[in-house]
Amino acid sequence: MNKEYKSGFVSIIGRPNVGKSTLMNRLIGQKIAITSNKAQTTRNRIQTVYTSDKGQVIFLDTPGINRAKNKLGEYMLKVAESTLDEVDVVLWIVEATTFIGAGERYIIEQLQHVKTPIIVVVNKIDNVEESKVFEAINTYKDACDFAEIVPVSALKGKNTDELIDTIMKYLPYGPQYYDEDTITDQPERQIVAELIREQALRQLDKEVPHGIAVVIDSMKERPDGGLIDIDATIICERDSHKGIIIGKQGVMLKKIGTHARYGIERLLDTKVNLKLWVKVKKDWRDTDTLLRNFGFRDE
Repeated sequence: MNKEYKSGFVSIIGRPNVGKSTLMNRLIGQKIAITSNKAQTTRNRIQTVYTSDKGQVIFLDTPGINRAKNKLGEYMLKVAESTLDEVDVVLWIVEATTFIGAGERYIIEQLQHVKTPIIVVVNKIDNVEESKVFEAINTYKDACDFAEIVPVSALKGKNTDELIDTIMKYLPYGPQYYDEDTITDQPERQIVAELIREQALRQLDKEVPHGIAVVIDSMKERPDGGLIDIDATIICERDSHKGIIIGKQGVMLKKIGTHARYGIERLLDTKVNLKLWVKVKKDWRDTDTLLRNFGFRDE
């Protein structure tokens, strides 16, 4: 083992929509976690890998920490909070603001009991003046016992190299867990399902996306290797939602499929024939069996 090589696990936490998935995608240099401007975008703990000559960082992108409203919410909260004592470093992502709201205070309560080094990442600094960034840093520096505070713009990539260097300071010396070509442990089918759900989140009205899931029914490469056929089902909770997802004369469903196919083709580096269906499973977010069927399982 290289005595100068560092490796470890880093949990990315924060309220919904503070840029956790955008930051993780930026740090590893490839899109793995889906992003949108709607809450509950990330529902499972997504593991990705950053590798350099200095070390290897395994990032755990968790669902946004928020008070649960249903069984899906309880599952997401459990996933997020369970990582805090399992990792070597916790990254708490906040926005460049001087206001610490109820959501942030709830997270601070959880962090009071954590012995893991905590790095506060003040994100979205591209949206505010530099003086506001310093005010935000001063606001958070006394909120909890933090190891470091690093301002970044995940969207623009500003200061992300400094963030990697800061993370490395707190990682133990250790082995390279994954080879340098590995960027995620997520199955391809799961990433494809998430890319479809991302486009549903982006295209639909805000009341519908919280109640949708995506299931890959089949994913087969044609014998000549030039095309992959993917059949997927969008699950929603109400008949009225089904109509909205399909849209007049199927326009919305086609729009979701067109945008999703573009992302899937980039991921798989091949042409894709994507077929989408929509099914209603009432109250699936409060049904244990359906939650397990759709991939939300306790580890």
